Amino acid sequence: MAKKENKFKNYDITTQAVHTGTDYDEGTGAVRRPLHMANSYKLPDDLSTVNYSSTDLLMYSRNGNPNQHWLEEKIAALYNADDAIVLASGVAALHALFWTLLKSGDRVVYPNVSYMAVYRMFHELFNKKFNVETVMVDMTDLEAVKKAVTPGTKLVHIETPDNPTLGVTDIEAVAKIAHENGAILSVDNTFASPLNQQPLELGADFVVDALTKFINGHGDAQGGAIISNDLKTMDRIRYEAQVNVGSVISPFNAWQIFRGSVTFPLRMQRINESAQKIAEWLERRENVTFVSYPGLKSNSGYEVAKRQMKNGYGGVISFGVNADDKTVERICAELKVVTFAVSLGHDESLIFPQPSYDERINLYPEKFRNGFIRFSVGLEDVNDIIADLNQALLALGL
Repeated sequence: MAKKENKFKNYDITTQAVHTGTDYDEGTGAVRRPLHMANSYKLPDDLSTVNYSSTDLLMYSRNGNPNQHWLEEKIAALYNADDAIVLASGVAALHALFWTLLKSGDRVVYPNVSYMAVYRMFHELFNKKFNVETVMVDMTDLEAVKKAVTPGTKLVHIETPDNPTLGVTDIEAVAKIAHENGAILSVDNTFASPLNQQPLELGADFVVDALTKFINGHGDAQGGAIISNDLKTMDRIRYEAQVNVGSVISPFNAWQIFRGSVTFPLRMQRINESAQKIAEWLERRENVTFVSYPGLKSNSGYEVAKRQMKNGYGGVISFGVNADDKTVERICAELKVVTFAVSLGHDESLIFPQPSYDERINLYPEKFRNGFIRFSVGLEDVNDIIADLNQALLALGL
């Protein structure tokens, strides 16, 4: 589909979140975009020029739907980018990017600490199924990155802050290393969000964001986005991964995320502020063995985070307690305000234990291998969150 000009390009991100992709409904004059649940659309009378695998015409929902396109306008605006592709989930977006960029014999360098699905795709699927060489490296160690990214490397993929240890990678420095070796750089920006970090401005070629998390923000819809200024490759992703692999987002999920994205900057500001206070409290609290949060001056990645994260340090905190797996689970179950569940970026605070038997645990820094908890800060009153964490720890004698 032809890209519409962003009339709000020079406005603040909060204004763009409200207005970009929004317009009057042509049929009714409503000031809200309608939900189009149709899976088929009227074809032109002359079919001789129709490409049934393209996305330049509304014809079938797998080729694109209006709610998807309006959301893509908004996501591109939030990232100050030329284009965005919205797909069924964050993992669908990651897979679509990797599937399109890589072929047998290519070399990929990716983080030793990364989201489970990335670990699975590279550690198991792409190398075993498609003979892609996949190399893990500590992305927070630039010397290690320089050694791993050799000439001929096709793709360097990073996430920062990473999931789940909150390690901080220097995007600008890794972009330089990647590009000097002829590689493409992709950045998973889910933990940071576009309010806090703009990877394209720091040299990334592609950004992936799990819209399920902070941008949707309500824990009720799944979606993922690929963002880039490389329009030629973005068209390939649409053709290869969206249309011909079928990772398209449903109109309803696109409509829900579009609605949630309007308040994203305001929610993220609140979450940034609360997460900073909670991280500082955890760092002072007795029996907490470590706290990993980019906004703490004690954090090894603080100086890099301060340079590349502009409005805050995100809503996820990793911390540890001196306890075994069962005790950590009991701490999580004891909470009354905080919800014991997977995921992150919801309106409610979420907590999830990282067990010592996780197959990737030895890839993490040593302090993360015992009593490790990942905490996603929500919109509750920060003092209520802190009190709830405190009572749960005290209940287990910590």
